[in-house]
Amino acid sequence: MVCLVSGFPSMIAALKFEWALNNPHKSLLIPADKRAEAVKGLGRRKTGHLKRPRKSLVGVMEALRMLLGVKSFGRWGLRVHFFEEEVWRVWERGGKKDDGKLEVEVVTDFGGPRASQGVGVDGVGGEADGDDDDDDDDDAQDEKKHGIYALPLDYMPIKEYVAKGQEILEFERQGNCVVCKEAMEGGRGLYAICPNTGCEAVGHLDCWSRCLLKQEAKREGSGGGDEILPVKGECPKCQSQVLWRDMMKELTLRIRGQADVDKLLKRKRTRAAAKAKAKGKEKADEKGTNAGEGNSRRKREVKTTPQPMMVEDSEASEDSEFLDIAYL
Repeated sequence: MVCLVSGFPSMIAALKFEWALNNPHKSLLIPADKRAEAVKGLGRRKTGHLKRPRKSLVGVMEALRMLLGVKSFGRWGLRVHFFEEEVWRVWERGGKKDDGKLEVEVVTDFGGPRASQGVGVDGVGGEADGDDDDDDDDDAQDEKKHGIYALPLDYMPIKEYVAKGQEILEFERQGNCVVCKEAMEGGRGLYAICPNTGCEAVGHLDCWSRCLLKQEAKREGSGGGDEILPVKGECPKCQSQVLWRDMMKELTLRIRGQADVDKLLKRKRTRAAAKAKAKGKEKADEKGTNAGEGNSRRKREVKTTPQPMMVEDSEASEDSEFLDIAYL
């Protein structure tokens, strides 16, 4: 792998981007004038449809720049990773055509993947209850990782952010909205939290959006457009930069990914122990109920003792077998 794009808000969004990258001449998310540029020089199939553009390194980089420059994808705050210097140089040469107007975060990592295969992906070589020596070995391996192996595949980079959000909302410390100053009731809305360390600013989702969009319009010197989602801005409380994608990642994880939150914050064992305790109590109650039913059933039974039957001597030999059975 030589290049990777990350930071998509969802899996569906990533699939849309991939399809548009492979079909820039068909995607309606690309403006008509830019689609016309992608169509130049393309022939048509027998069915009348345009042929797909030929794959080349220069062509793919041009299509990637075009997609990251349109509003449909440009406001997602995507990040482009390059793992080969030659590919990165082709990308840089394309930047001279658009005069550097494209605002996108570019990360370069030209070191080879020195970690062993599978480490960092499937957790090979470490256990959940390892000792300090194992943890030191894992940290040393993480420092040696490069390229795709160094990419975070979990929520560890925002662990402190997630823990802060859980603590604020569990103890109902949200207070008033940082933007509109209205009181916020716990569990009654979508509340976004400032991702900066030490800041506990909480606000309504739409209030955050309006605030950051106004800041963008002020920076650009315009009266604001038809955008709904911002890209970045400053927190009204701590005055530090916030990224909309980070705030939405934490909010989505808090609302829809409670299992991932428990795993991230090491809550799995506590919940499992509580579940096992409840299950044991349920079994004990069921056993006690069954024992009570057995006692009551035994009390209702009438104890009968078979009585010996008195017969004459003449009939004893004939009914001896019957008497034995009856007595038993």
